[in-house]
Amino acid sequence: KDITNATGRVFCIIVKSNTMTLAEEHELWQRIRADKKEFGVLFDHYFKPIFGYLYRRTGEYELAKDMAAETFLKAFFKIDSFEWRHISFSSWLYRIATNEANQFFRQQKYRPSMLGNHLEAALPSHPDSELERTTLEAELKEHTDFLLIQRHLKNLPIHYQEVISLRYFENKDNHEISIILHKPEGTVKSLLSRGLEKLRKLVLK
Repeated sequence: KDITNATGRVFCIIVKSNTMTLAEEHELWQRIRADKKEFGVLFDHYFKPIFGYLYRRTGEYELAKDMAAETFLKAFFKIDSFEWRHISFSSWLYRIATNEANQFFRQQKYRPSMLGNHLEAALPSHPDSELERTTLEAELKEHTDFLLIQRHLKNLPIHYQEVISLRYFENKDNHEISIILHKPEGTVKSLLSRGLEKLRKLVLK
């Protein structure tokens, strides 16, 4: 199913996948366990997709950057407790990022718990951030339909926001969404159906 904009035209944003294979992630997980500096490989590979997801959900660059940094800080400090159960690093990171976004939408303010001195010490820097900001903002401005959908999406309850964002902005299938959100696939399917109907009503008003 697609999202319909106010003119009745179908709208859907698809984001290219940048995930590693499970075999590559398992090998990286073993390297990180042996040497925490290897976490930088995980950061370099997944920072852009996670930041992009948070930017598409919030529409605010600086806020999304803080959330992305907090996501990777939490992942860094929790990496020792991560258990390999054939659940990808990508799904785990999206789960943390989703929790960060949901925290903001529930409170309409964001209070990162670990930003500050830990950031520079724990994580590698992200180069060319201003260039990426300009590029990303320019791309999104070209998608006027996306901006319309994003504005209305924020008015839905969070449990609809997260499934719609993951499915239509991040191109995740129902199985991966169920892993990210810790919800049965049937529940994800039902939430998508009801959420899209509510979103259509808002857009077509």
